Amino acid sequence: MVACMPEEDVFDEALLFGKWKTGSLFYRYDEDYSGVTWDTADDVSEEEGQPFTWTLVKAELTQIHIMEMGGSAVPKVYIVTELTATTLKYKDDLTGKLEVFTKVR
Repeated sequence: MVACMPEEDVFDEALLFGKWKTGSLFYRYDEDYSGVTWDTADDVSEEEGQPFTWTLVKAELTQIHIMEMGGSAVPKVYIVTELTATTLKYKDDLTGKLEVFTKVR
């Protein structure tokens, strides 16, 4: 028996390239699959931000955060629900919390 499954969302990773903001939290996704995140509310600048690598497979956005102390890698997985030239929305795969970002460049 074949079950009818909805088609999985597939997003264009090129739309992710650039800098995104929600409140005081920023993420920058670079074309070489690296990036950085920082929060200006914590008085952290882009240059001081937390580096990460990322992949986007269909709707699953995975970020591997490289921790400064010890160099360990911490994976974070999100499910993208919308990705346009100006809007990024995703849910935290663990908590289900929805984040909404606006592209700033």
